[in-house]
Amino acid sequence: MFNKLCIIGVGLMGGSIARAVRQRNLCKTIVGFGREEDLDNLSVAKKLGIIDDYSQDLSQVLENADLIVIATPVGAIKSVFAQLKPFWSSQAIYTDVGSTKANVLAAALDVFGYIPANLVPAHPIAGAEQSGAIASVNDLFVNKRLIITPDKATLLDAVQTMRAFWEQLGMQVAIMDADHHDAVLAATSHLPHIVAFAMVDMLGHKDEQSEIFKYAASGFRDFTRIASSDPTMWLDICAANKNEIIPLIQQLKDELDKIQQFLDADDNQKLFDTFTYAGKARQRFLDLFEN
Repeated sequence: MFNKLCIIGVGLMGGSIARAVRQRNLCKTIVGFGREEDLDNLSVAKKLGIIDDYSQDLSQVLENADLIVIATPVGAIKSVFAQLKPFWSSQAIYTDVGSTKANVLAAALDVFGYIPANLVPAHPIAGAEQSGAIASVNDLFVNKRLIITPDKATLLDAVQTMRAFWEQLGMQVAIMDADHHDAVLAATSHLPHIVAFAMVDMLGHKDEQSEIFKYAASGFRDFTRIASSDPTMWLDICAANKNEIIPLIQQLKDELDKIQQFLDADDNQKLFDTFTYAGKARQRFLDLFEN
């Protein structure tokens, strides 16, 4: 499908893309690019056969590449575009895997003065709490969802090519506006991560923290699992999408205030109704997801 794939940032996501591409023979050559501090990780990726080669020389890894995947934290996207600008090729397709999308288009506009027609922003809704190339797996994307957020200037052929690419990795692909994507993901992913971080931060600072965690049941572990996610990555996500996240935090505060009022008033019926509605709403979500 492609001749040469260049991955900028061979971590969990970039490495898993490389593994899946190799497993499905979608590309002849896979190379990685990183900074000085990334060299050990890139060396591991090469030893494991995730990539064929790597370099700190961007012009070298980009030579003859027809697909470039930016798999860095979202906060680095503007810097990456600036590095790519002198070597940008109209013969290649460029994409990313960031969890926020409006900032990708804004960064491209800032760097280039326009949004390149061969830039196809994407967000694979998949991941794990581990990081680095060593955490990458062949099947991270199988039966997961992916959202492409093209600009109005994006080439239709490039969008269709990338849709086919992600589908061959096993993903269910949707296309939507970048701002709509960020609003949806703020509610379904970004806010839940913030809640998990806040919950563990609160309990971790309690004097009796050893007992709290000692007697935590599986429900606590399940609910707080995502608090083990990479803090640097989530700092970048929250900063990039704060305008969507902040109103949701306020809405959550209002919901908690409402529940507190029910408790203060011993209004068991309203508590029961709230819990019942939440349970039914979650079941509707599961029914949609399973179908």
